[in-house]
Amino acid sequence: MARLIKTVSAGKDRLLLEKGIVVAIRELTKQPDLNKTTYDLVAYIALSLQAIGDTVDLSVAAWEKRGYWIKADHYRMEWNWTTRMGEELRQAIINEEWGNVTRVIAQVTQKMSKVNVSQKNRLGTPWIGSWERLISPNHGH
Repeated sequence: MARLIKTVSAGKDRLLLEKGIVVAIRELTKQPDLNKTTYDLVAYIALSLQAIGDTVDLSVAAWEKRGYWIKADHYRMEWNWTTRMGEELRQAIINEEWGNVTRVIAQVTQKMSKVNVSQKNRLGTPWIGSWERLISPNHGH
């Protein structure tokens, strides 16, 4: 049986998640009122932030294997906000604390300000169904 080779790296996964967050924030600003799409968008951003946080250990594992501890620690510090803000956003949306949702989204927008995504991107609507994934008991949080 042939070996399966993963073609997408943690870095590429992270970049795709970042772009998805930027597109979701853009779409969130277009929502006229609270609706199912609003919940999906906020849940998607929370889940994506947590997924980015999960990629950090994968990225630094190779550096740590070679003894690049300082580089690995610096990288972790650069990205540790994603897990924290993802959890804050998750709690805020579950508790319907819209002031906190707005505050965290504003912080995420600032952190993602250097991520370029064209208006004609091919990301589609990856947030559809995110609210259900976020509140499902087997999500793991």
